[in-house]
Amino acid sequence: MTTRSVRAALAIAAALALTALSGCSSASSLPGDWGEEAAGEPSLTIESDGTFTGTDGCNPVEGTGTIDGDTFTFGPFAAITKACEGVTPWLNLASTAKVDGDTLTVYRSGGKEIGTLERR
Repeated sequence: MTTRSVRAALAIAAALALTALSGCSSASSLPGDWGEEAAGEPSLTIESDGTFTGTDGCNPVEGTGTIDGDTFTFGPFAAITKACEGVTPWLNLASTAKVDGDTLTVYRSGGKEIGTLERR
């Protein structure tokens, strides 16, 4: 092989590796921290194993779900439901969530959107 052929082969291999890695990024874009860590604001941390913790802005939530690409399906989870003045809790109604860039859109069962959380 000539030097030119080796360089061309390496360039092609690098391009294929980059393409393969970028294809994997959507699978790993969901785990992370979502929402604001401020009083009265919902937030959620999703781990790569599907466990999650967070708050609906007033009440803590935690449990385990499943990650499938850019979609998270909440499994049964524990949530304390006390009333908090000035807070409209909605995260405790979550059934699924889907990431699009830096936005996590949360849906209740039946597919109705109930809120969004931005990546921290």
